[in-house]
Amino acid sequence: MLSRSHRVPIFSLLLLLAVPAFPQNSEQVQVGPPPMRRAAPPAPGAYAEELERAGDALRAEKSYLDAIDYYEAAMKKAPNTASLLNKMGICYLQLQRYKEARKLLEQSIKMDRSLAVAYNNLGVVYYSVHDYGKAIHRYEKAILLDPDAASYYSNLAAAYFSSKKYAEAALNYGKAIELDPDIFERTSRAGVQAQISSPQDLARFDYVMAKLYAKMGVADRSLKYLRKAMEEGYKDIGDVYKDGEFAQLRKDPRFAELMAAKPPAITE
Repeated sequence: MLSRSHRVPIFSLLLLLAVPAFPQNSEQVQVGPPPMRRAAPPAPGAYAEELERAGDALRAEKSYLDAIDYYEAAMKKAPNTASLLNKMGICYLQLQRYKEARKLLEQSIKMDRSLAVAYNNLGVVYYSVHDYGKAIHRYEKAILLDPDAASYYSNLAAAYFSSKKYAEAALNYGKAIELDPDIFERTSRAGVQAQISSPQDLARFDYVMAKLYAKMGVADRSLKYLRKAMEEGYKDIGDVYKDGEFAQLRKDPRFAELMAAKPPAITE
């Protein structure tokens, strides 16, 4: 059991957009800073289900250490429960205790090899330590088990993007948008920046997003991301005049206005 005296602060980091996109259920990972709070110890006479629900509530409040206490208490009454191990792994991941998170998630998968969220979350562990090859493998396994989860494709795309495999990244970002057109609109801008290594890569990411939305015919969002790419100094912005995805957007008067305005690159 992790002592409360060993609480460690963590910084915001999206894992679906990286962005990973925001998770679509409570069993997928979304990293955020835990508040400083302490819950009462688990009641010895509580049932496993009660302890698990209490742990879920504490995890939702980002009280990860307290949640771990409750999940551990539930495990004593319901040993070898894959979903509990997955939830404990999430808590350690949120605390950036990657070794513990990986061990628990691997145990969860060993107990239930059909648990897609555990593969996804293990992928997040590997992504967080920059082992993108292993992250890609786990995300692909999660997708194989649950091909309708937009966040899995977004996570896979982020791992490809970080590996400089931009074509594969664009393909999987596109699949994520097909499943959930609003997935990136719910993603924190700060979270994207936290995951992308350089301003030029961030500009490239926004250009890729502009292409994807243009291909879908969502002009407003395409123009928004195109403006961001220009503000971030995307060096190949001239490709917008030849990339086929922008064929329809180039007919939009707002496109001509944006390109004529040439938003200056913003630097810090």
